[in-house]
Amino acid sequence: MKDLQRDSIDFRKSKIEPLFHSIFFPTLLSMVFASFYTVADGIFVGQGVGSDALAAINIVAPLFLITTGIALMFGVGVSVVASIHLSHNNYRAANFTVTQAFGVASLLMAVVSIALYCLRIPFLRLLGCSDALMPLALDYLLFILPGCVFIISQMVGTFVIRLDGSPKFAALLEIVPGILNIFLDWLMVFPMQMGVAGSALASTLSCAAASAMVGWYMIFRAKNIRLRRLKLSLTSLYLTARNTAYMVRSGFSSMLGELAMSMILLAGNYMFIRRLGEDGVAAFSVACYLYPIVFMVNNAVAQSAQPIISFNHGAGISSRVRKAFRLSLRTAAVCGALQAAFLAIGAKPLVSLFLQVGTKPYEFAVAGLPLFAVSSVFFALNVAIIGYYQTIEQNARATVYMLLRGFVFLIPAFVLMPMLVSPQGLWLAVPVSEILTFAVILLSWQRK
Repeated sequence: MKDLQRDSIDFRKSKIEPLFHSIFFPTLLSMVFASFYTVADGIFVGQGVGSDALAAINIVAPLFLITTGIALMFGVGVSVVASIHLSHNNYRAANFTVTQAFGVASLLMAVVSIALYCLRIPFLRLLGCSDALMPLALDYLLFILPGCVFIISQMVGTFVIRLDGSPKFAALLEIVPGILNIFLDWLMVFPMQMGVAGSALASTLSCAAASAMVGWYMIFRAKNIRLRRLKLSLTSLYLTARNTAYMVRSGFSSMLGELAMSMILLAGNYMFIRRLGEDGVAAFSVACYLYPIVFMVNNAVAQSAQPIISFNHGAGISSRVRKAFRLSLRTAAVCGALQAAFLAIGAKPLVSLFLQVGTKPYEFAVAGLPLFAVSSVFFALNVAIIGYYQTIEQNARATVYMLLRGFVFLIPAFVLMPMLVSPQGLWLAVPVSEILTFAVILLSWQRK
């Protein structure tokens, strides 16, 4: 089996900045493509089906975040645990950890998908779906559920393949399915006139293609990490449970990050539909379609630093850990500032991609998007810092910060801000939550 030192990526000795960039730029490209095909999905649905369809998809959207939360929990977890094994040259343990991550995460998501199918109407009611949006939401949900299992293997595979020293192939896991999804979205929404069901089916087929790419890589191209056959003995099951607990502990705050995003959608949908009706939810859906750009770019920063920090943390090289963290923090600050400017300055043309100019949802979104964009800078910094604490196994601290930004500050902000400033307060709830979280992080640093 190849030693990591023979690969073009040397986590132990390569200079930090070139090493970070060699991972960051392919990862950024893949994340941008992922966010673009999410945006394209919204554009096709908004222009081809209508604003109610956008609102219905926004109701279902927390399911995506639950799915990606599970995937990120196992992806980050397996990357942290396996990279520490690799830093000690324990390839066998790394391989079994990777195999367990794929198996347990996929099985868990399959169970969740079956349960949601059986409870689909109560689930949509729980998400705040109105009677008017229920038929569209049901169409979308039923066709997207099978794709959730494929999302798991795609995202876990991305972490594993990047750790295996193939960041360019990991980038292809987003680029190729992204291009396929854009084509299928157009085909099924416009020529085939399948509506929201077509949009969901396009996403499912694209994720299935990405999952197939992961399988091909792990079988034919893997360098240092390979899948191993798991036994069903009591000892093997015990070891699987133990390793799963390690991965869950390491990646739990990443799942909380996705749940925080779903809480943004859930709380936002409730508050917007309560104060502005279906038009308000349609307007909010534009921000929710654009926000993945912010999330994906800053996630690229955190994910690019993660294998470098994890490996050197495991090897006990603290100077390289600090250098990688400082570089990720600077990169996050620049990315966050650029994204905030992009969303604020380009509000009108961006919103017009999704909604008809002059409609109520359009006016709501144009007025609110620049306010919502303020969150980008603080979101970027918070994600970089939380990712660092995850990577160095300070999971309790990472979890606390994630709970603050996604629950403790967010829910009161959505309730209180519209009372103070209406309707602008609806759009300011997320920025307020991110700013307060960043303030808590700064105070904790000053006390060290």
